[in-house]
Amino acid sequence: MGAYLLRRLLTNVVVFIVISIAIFSLVHLSPGDPIAMMVPPELLNSGSADFIEQRRRELGLDQPLVVQYFRWAGNALTGDFGYSLVSGRPVSELLLERAGPTLELMGVGMIISILIAFPLGILSAVRRNTWVDYAASLFSLGVVAFPVFFLALVAIYVFTLKFPILPSSGITDPSNPTLANTLLHLVLPAMILGIGNSGRLVRYIRSSMLSELGSDYVRTALAKGASQRRAVMHGLRNSLIPVITILASDLSHLIAGGVVIEQIFAWPGMGQLAVTSVGQNDYSVIIGFALLGAIFVLASNLLADVLYTVADPRVRLS
Repeated sequence: MGAYLLRRLLTNVVVFIVISIAIFSLVHLSPGDPIAMMVPPELLNSGSADFIEQRRRELGLDQPLVVQYFRWAGNALTGDFGYSLVSGRPVSELLLERAGPTLELMGVGMIISILIAFPLGILSAVRRNTWVDYAASLFSLGVVAFPVFFLALVAIYVFTLKFPILPSSGITDPSNPTLANTLLHLVLPAMILGIGNSGRLVRYIRSSMLSELGSDYVRTALAKGASQRRAVMHGLRNSLIPVITILASDLSHLIAGGVVIEQIFAWPGMGQLAVTSVGQNDYSVIIGFALLGAIFVLASNLLADVLYTVADPRVRLS
């Protein structure tokens, strides 16, 4: 496994370099000029052109794109991802202070997604063509059909406006920054994120479980007197390979869904920072966020490969 992991790491490094080139180029070639947004009000009528030219020269934005990339890549290797063009703060500092809330939201959302999808998927397979199966299928298809922002708006209307049970904005109440209050603020965004990502997972678990429950070894075990529960547990473990693949890809869906959720619920995470930076053409922050997402996806795919061997000892990575 060691040789395989080394090859995968080297491959991921090459892929990451290609991704960084693509992201850096696309961001800098996008419409809009962040320097034009920095012109002081007193220079709007006259002198703005000189100010823009001077600032572009100071920031190195007047140089060819290739030169800019290699200069940025050289600094990035030392942990310096540049400075925000808007706030002037280091990009790494901005992302790190927003990483905690984002990881908290994504982690709880993933746990909720698993807690919903696995029982529904297993019950749907075991009780095939019964009302349980139909109800689980209706739930999964309904979740997939409705976009996450719609579910979020409905949840805010029901649980905040109609029945004021849960808060719908921020990570905590500044006047009462307790753990209980923070958890209360986490309920709605995490539930919507988890439910939104559980729909297709239910379908994959059901399909994978049906394939295993219909296999010869399960029928043989039942014929020899094994309980249905024991047969289901054996089938579940062998059905985990495709499910692990879906869970790994769901991490990227959580990042995308988290951006929307953080905007709707005013959650102070990296997604909210990214949306604000896009509106301000803050190149450095956009690139830093996109590359952090790329690292997260590459790492999750590598983790999925390792988990294959845990789920099924017959799998050999080579």
